[in-house]
Amino acid sequence: MAKNTPPRWDRRMQQRLARGEAAALGELYDRFASLVHSQANRMLDDESAADLVTREVFGYVWENPDAYDPKQGSMRSWVARLTHRESVQRLRRSAAARQTDDTYDSYDGDGVGPDDLEERVRRATAAARADYIVASMPAPLRAALELAYIQRRDYRQTATDLGVTEDEARRRLRLGLQLLSTAHTRPLEGSSPPGYGRQL
Repeated sequence: MAKNTPPRWDRRMQQRLARGEAAALGELYDRFASLVHSQANRMLDDESAADLVTREVFGYVWENPDAYDPKQGSMRSWVARLTHRESVQRLRRSAAARQTDDTYDSYDGDGVGPDDLEERVRRATAAARADYIVASMPAPLRAALELAYIQRRDYRQTATDLGVTEDEARRRLRLGLQLLSTAHTRPLEGSSPPGYGRQL
């Protein structure tokens, strides 16, 4: 298979959405809704806003299936980029609205300045990227990280639980942490996707 050829499921899903198959949207929603909602909630720290982002993202996909460019990656990564973009726009709109309200209400409010907002966007982007990395990393690395950092196992206990050598457990933890460290040094892959110019 050529390097830039998307998986068969992605191609078929795009074709079905382009034909207007409502069942295709349902299948896409079942597959990616939890990813979209958790990423949006992590960025916005607001369940209601995450619900709105989820609806907006799937509405955009339904109306614009041809905006998906297989050369830019999988459908999963496209949906994640759309979620990131909409969440960042929502953060900025919310901060602008708060700043306007603070200006009219009083001058001693705790409005969010541009630098504070950009720092929040950077932190939210890194958190979203970390979530995406963990969700898409190979299962053996994810399992090792979950045992070590969520269940608080040391590398010996992790090795026993996974049924691997201690050296292999250390290797998996090291690789998993190296992947996660990129969340703070690189932007979310394709954070400005082609075909996503309009407001959702």
